[in-house]
Amino acid sequence: MATIRDVARLADVSVSTVSLVFSQPHRVSESTRLRVQQAVDHLEYRPNGTARDLRVRKTNTIGVLLHNLSGPFYSELIRGVEEVADMLGLTTIAAGCSSHQGQGSVRLLHEARIDGAIVLDPSIESKELLRYARESLPVVVLDRPLTHDFHSEYISAVAADHELGGYLAGNHLLDQGFRRFAFIAGPVDSGDSHLRHRGFFRALHRAEIDTVTIPVVYSDFTENGGKRAMGTLLEQGWKLDAIFAANDEMAIGAMQALEEHHVSVPNDVAVMGFDDIRLARYVTPSLSTIHQPMYEVGKTAMKKLEGALNGTSDGDVEILPVTLVTRSSTLAPLAKEGIS
Repeated sequence: MATIRDVARLADVSVSTVSLVFSQPHRVSESTRLRVQQAVDHLEYRPNGTARDLRVRKTNTIGVLLHNLSGPFYSELIRGVEEVADMLGLTTIAAGCSSHQGQGSVRLLHEARIDGAIVLDPSIESKELLRYARESLPVVVLDRPLTHDFHSEYISAVAADHELGGYLAGNHLLDQGFRRFAFIAGPVDSGDSHLRHRGFFRALHRAEIDTVTIPVVYSDFTENGGKRAMGTLLEQGWKLDAIFAANDEMAIGAMQALEEHHVSVPNDVAVMGFDDIRLARYVTPSLSTIHQPMYEVGKTAMKKLEGALNGTSDGDVEILPVTLVTRSSTLAPLAKEGIS
C-alpha cells in the first residue's frame, strides 16, 4: 500500500509539500500540484491508508457540495436533504466553492471525511467525481447529466426538467403575444442553463420565430450578473418586448436595470425567470417564473444516497417535474386592458 513518502518520492517533492497539496492547495504552484496529483493517481494513494479504511462509512456525515452557499436558491435544497438525513440519524455538512476551484470540496472527497456526497458544483470536474466515487463514498449529482463518459455504478443523478421549463416559459411568453425576445443565460458551462435555453428556443421554433436573431447574453446566476447582462442588451440597442432569464436572481437584476433606464415592466418589456425563489413573489412587479422543486430535489437526492449507502446504488437519473407560475411581470398590455 502506497504511503505519503512514496508519493513525495515519485513527485520529487518533500512530504510536507504533499501534505500542503492536500490541506492548502492554493499555497502550492500549479505545476507542483499537478506532479503530486499524477503521483497520487499512479500509486492509487489515499490519505492515512489502512487507518482511513477502518473508518469507512463511520462518519455518519453527508457532504452537500455547492457552488455557492449564499443566495435563496440553495436553502430549500439543503432543507430537503436535512429532513431525510435527520430521520436517518445522519449529519449534513454544506461546503461552498472557494476561489480555488472547489478544492475544499474535493478535499472532503479525497480525505474521505464524509460517507456520501450530494454535488451541485460545476467547478468540481466529472473526472474528480469518477476518481472518488466508490461503494463506501457514493455520489448524487444535481448539476450534470450521466453521459457515456461520466458513468459509474456509484454515481446517480437527480434533476428538475430544465428543458421542459424553458419550453413552458417560451410558450407562456408567446401566448401573451410577445415576439421579440432575448435570453439571459447562466455560465457557458452550466448544463441547466443550456437545457433551459434549448427548451425556450424549441418553443419559439414551433411558433416560427427566427431564433438565430435572438440575442443570448451569458452571466453568472446573480442579481448583479442579470443587471449587467440587461445593461449590455440596452446599450446594444436591441428592440425587445420579452426577456427570459435562466434564473430568478438574474431576472430580478434585469428588472433593476430596466427600471434604472426608465423601461416599464411589463408594459414595455416583460421579464420571466426560472426557479421560483421566495423573493420572486414579493418584487414589484411580481416575477413570472418556472417553479423548480428544490426542496423535493434535496429530499430525492438524499433518498437516493440512502439507497447507495445501503448497497443499492442504481447509477441512474431521476427527473422531477417543473411548473409554470404566472405573475405580473409578463402580463401583456392587451391582457391588462381586459382586467376590470
